[in-house]
Amino acid sequence: MNTSRRSFLKSSAFAAGALAMPASSWARVDGANGDLRVAVIGFNGRGKDHIEGFRKLKGVRVVALCDVDRKVLEKEATRLADADNPVEKFVDVRRLLESKDIDAVSIATPNHWHALMAIWACQHGKDVYVEKPVSHNVFEGRQIVNAARKYRRIVQTGTQSRSNPGLREAIAWLHAGGLGDIQVVHGLCYKPRQSIGLTSGPQVIPDSVDYDLWCGPAPKKELRRSNLHYDWHWVFDTGCGDLGNQGIHQMDIARWVLRQDALAPRTVSVGGRLGYADDGNTPNTQVVLHDYPEAPLIFEVRGLPKSKQFQTPALWNKNMPDFRGAQIGVVVKCAAGTMVIPSYDSAIAYDEKGNVVRQFKGGADHYANFVAAVRSRNAGQLNADIAQGHISSALCHTANISYQLGQKLSPGEIRERLAYNAPGREVFGRMVDHLEANGADLQRQRLTFGAWLELNPATERFTNNEDANRLLRRDYRFPYIVSDKV
Repeated sequence: MNTSRRSFLKSSAFAAGALAMPASSWARVDGANGDLRVAVIGFNGRGKDHIEGFRKLKGVRVVALCDVDRKVLEKEATRLADADNPVEKFVDVRRLLESKDIDAVSIATPNHWHALMAIWACQHGKDVYVEKPVSHNVFEGRQIVNAARKYRRIVQTGTQSRSNPGLREAIAWLHAGGLGDIQVVHGLCYKPRQSIGLTSGPQVIPDSVDYDLWCGPAPKKELRRSNLHYDWHWVFDTGCGDLGNQGIHQMDIARWVLRQDALAPRTVSVGGRLGYADDGNTPNTQVVLHDYPEAPLIFEVRGLPKSKQFQTPALWNKNMPDFRGAQIGVVVKCAAGTMVIPSYDSAIAYDEKGNVVRQFKGGADHYANFVAAVRSRNAGQLNADIAQGHISSALCHTANISYQLGQKLSPGEIRERLAYNAPGREVFGRMVDHLEANGADLQRQRLTFGAWLELNPATERFTNNEDANRLLRRDYRFPYIVSDKV
């Protein structure tokens, strides 16, 4: 029996045994000397912030590190080397989860691993901090929620805006009627994204990487991009594009503003990957309409600069477009004015004449909120419980499903399909203007108009498109399977 299969069977036996254990068996959360012992999984990027965020908290120790790239693992372990506080190293997350010396895990791997690691961690009695998006597809996100509830685990989503008092106060003020009824909410991800390059064939996997573990639940294919790390964001097998990378933060804030705790009943997405030809297949330009009956949530992704003259490495990052003064943020149009949320912790309210009515500012520690909830065993104390993370992540996924099922159309044909949707027509017009300013010939390189999808928010399944339902989950590789039963 190979190691992977033996590990899977061992984990499955553990999970089966867990079902029979009383809830009180999972009550232990503090390690030796009362410290909370945390393991960080994946730290070639965002995970470094996890490490430092937990290390600075009183009564918390980072006791283990896990990464499938041994070079990355050794470098970080060496940096943290401390004879008084040793850090254990793991390549395989399954070995880490078997340790009884770990109370909680913090997950900052590529998206396609988030859900399975979080579920396995719950089954092994660990509390979980998981980066956004919490899942790679809608099914996975719901299964994390189910696992958290079943095993009574504390599971926090890495949407840190939810902990910031500046935004909490601003949104509460909106909900109290500060600017009247909310009419439309725009989420924005205008973030510079240059080409990842175009390779001519399979690339060499770095010797330091366990590629089977790196792929995990995703298909194990030849590497067809020059950079294994980070650029996985721009390939649908492993990433969710910028909608699910940066945009998930603003999608979460927009949904929070709308007080919507379920998926939108109607969704459509328009976009494409334009301005260059490279190895990515996720859109770098995208408009999403989540048609909530109370007020629409419109989301825009733009990776290109203001115009073609800025498409150079030196100018690109400094010359991105904006909407109402925001580039990565949220704009809320209300009956009596507009609120602009340009960051994770601030907001500015304007009246109808553009005068500043009120300003909000203030940040807090999202990791500390997680730790406090772990210690209290009260999931209600979390500012970004996994159920919130699931819905916001799933809004990105349903939009991408619409895009993936779309057809190439001319701008005129798309306008016809949006004829009776005023917000959609307006934002599409701005998209076309931006692309043409960047030299795009939209008659030759056509945009994709996604499928109009209708969804039952209670079941989280589409009611008008079986092809879309098939994209709610993926086919998994043994033994990296997100099961129907957690």
